[in-house]
Amino acid sequence: MGRIFEKRKYKMFARFARMAKAFNRINREITIAVKLGGPDPKGNPRLRIAIQNAKSVNMPKDRVEAAIKRASEKDTTGYQEVIYEGYAPHGVAVIAECATDNPTRTVSNVRHHFTRHGGSLGTSGSIAFMFERKGFIRLPIEKVGNIDDFELEAIDHGLDDIQGDEKELHLYTSFHDYGKMQKFLEEKGFEVISAELQYIPTTTKELPEGQAKEVQTLLDALEEDDDVQSVFHNMQ
Repeated sequence: MGRIFEKRKYKMFARFARMAKAFNRINREITIAVKLGGPDPKGNPRLRIAIQNAKSVNMPKDRVEAAIKRASEKDTTGYQEVIYEGYAPHGVAVIAECATDNPTRTVSNVRHHFTRHGGSLGTSGSIAFMFERKGFIRLPIEKVGNIDDFELEAIDHGLDDIQGDEKELHLYTSFHDYGKMQKFLEEKGFEVISAELQYIPTTTKELPEGQAKEVQTLLDALEEDDDVQSVFHNMQ
């Protein structure tokens, strides 16, 4: 009985930890969006996306509104987005997107994660050429109607690829067409599940299970860092 209780408690703790991490990420997204475009979602597309992403992780509406208020009231001039590139063990390329008000602290922490787990932090541009910057948008399939007709129309607004399952469509665009696709979806009245820019590897690296676990340890450490928004890699 004791083991069952401990297992349940661990699962609950892990779930709350993931939720807290997701909420912190959304808070930083909102802060940067407000800094760049103001606190009114109607005139700030990036803030609208952040609010949509908040819904996708079940962030309460009052917390979203409080985050927007805090961001509009405090000085956010020192808040910035920073990209760090490096290698995990066994030559796996890694990109860590960060949002921080203290880049000195952030780079120190990121370097520590790489070094501690057998990787190495690289210089700007040393890894990015191995990835493509693409927009990734999740859309409820039930609102789309005829998928073939939707795909033909979406191609005219920057759609590169479309995937998904019985519940969602996954739309991919180039970096430059990401905003155009968002505008198209808004004009069509679609409320997306989430939207973000991702780094998609042009080639992937397959590793045996033991080596893959070593790489995953580094990826987990980066993702758990409060300043890290997203982690991308080319491990298959």
